[in-house]
Amino acid sequence: MSSSIFVPEPLKSLRVTPLFAVEMNIAAAQKVGAEAGPSVVGIVGGGRFEGKQLKGRVLEGGSDWQQVLADGTVRLDCRVVLETDDGALIGMTYQGVRAGPAEVLARLAQGAPVEADEYYFRINPIFQTGSDEYGWLNRIVAVGTGYRPPSGPIYNIFQVL
Repeated sequence: MSSSIFVPEPLKSLRVTPLFAVEMNIAAAQKVGAEAGPSVVGIVGGGRFEGKQLKGRVLEGGSDWQQVLADGTVRLDCRVVLETDDGALIGMTYQGVRAGPAEVLARLAQGAPVEADEYYFRINPIFQTGSDEYGWLNRIVAVGTGYRPPSGPIYNIFQVL
């Protein structure tokens, strides 16, 4: 099927560059009910992040809201605060999807280790900061690939160019 919509060549693909990797610890999980399916709120107990342009720690107290759909797919809605090694605070909000074969998602839900290539896990972080040094984060779009070991999520975050 050919398209009659003209798309300039530079817009036909996405280019990304690595931004940082982040590892979060989930301190507690609270199960809350919902009409659309069960929801779980993970309380972030801290973590760390590191990349070429910024590194530091994930502050305690963020939240990782997860809506679990009937097929086991998880929709994420998360908010955390990053603190850089030089003391700047950066809010990171992201939504995402974790999906895969039912047996793989069941193992994840039970806290069993699962290889990263056995399921789909993607997020779309947005940043907010008042820091002059890191203000460029306010003006970018990012995407991330995820992995979920039992201790909490690990993401590799990329800036979309």
